[in-house]
Amino acid sequence: MFASYLIGLREGLEATLVVSILVAFLVKSGKGDRLPLVWAGVGAAVALSVAFGALLTFTAANLGSRQHEMFDAFASLAATVFVTFMIFWMRTAARRMSGDLREKLGDALRLGSAAVVVVAFLSVAREGLETALLWFAAVQGATTSASPLTGITLGLLTSVALGYGLYRSAVRINLTKFFTWTGLLLILVAAGIFKYGVHDLQEAGLLPGLSTYAFDISGLLDPGAWYSTLLSGMFNITAQPSVLETVAWVAYAVPVLVLFLRRPSAKAPAGTAPQSQQPQSPQPAS
Repeated sequence: MFASYLIGLREGLEATLVVSILVAFLVKSGKGDRLPLVWAGVGAAVALSVAFGALLTFTAANLGSRQHEMFDAFASLAATVFVTFMIFWMRTAARRMSGDLREKLGDALRLGSAAVVVVAFLSVAREGLETALLWFAAVQGATTSASPLTGITLGLLTSVALGYGLYRSAVRINLTKFFTWTGLLLILVAAGIFKYGVHDLQEAGLLPGLSTYAFDISGLLDPGAWYSTLLSGMFNITAQPSVLETVAWVAYAVPVLVLFLRRPSAKAPAGTAPQSQQPQSPQPAS
């Protein structure tokens, strides 16, 4: 549930910041009458994301055992690539996000109503599709309970509340620290997703060593304990991982963490929308 909450919070806040920038631009430009076009694009992007998530779930549920494992493995590996790209992209491109979006929306306003809808749709759709894929991959090792869905829903609701508070200048958070700490946690989540993808490839018979365990700590890691559930659901840390799973987890987590922590702080996204500018501007990501 916490892994799903983190995905919903992180991706949801990115999408919320995008929407708030578009809305603020229209309001400040005296073009508030175009706001329904932005909401139409956002609604279409949300609908597409939900449909994509449903398609992934439906497809996985209607495959044979081996095909199911291969499909889950593909989804896990793709999600690992996306989350890695997203984490590093946000640290380098977020500072330019506000200006880029305002420029695109300004061009769209000159082209016509349909262009405004398209800009809003494309700006949110990428985040929504990533969220659907990451959530699907993250819950593959979970039970059939509603906890993952509850987690991502709460994460999205929290992100919307934070985004609205930033827009109204009622909330001030340091976005640099927020994206840094959530980025660190998401790297560990992605390492677990990557490990699970390797496990699926082993179960599908495409990789060897499914029964060759790296270690066995089942005597220490009580499967019924809360901390075991947290470690398994959040980071896919299990009591009997195979050698290949363990190598995959370490081979992803260590270099990505090193690269992430070595990023120059000057290239990180601007923290809270600069606090000195917040009273004059409702643009939280400028």
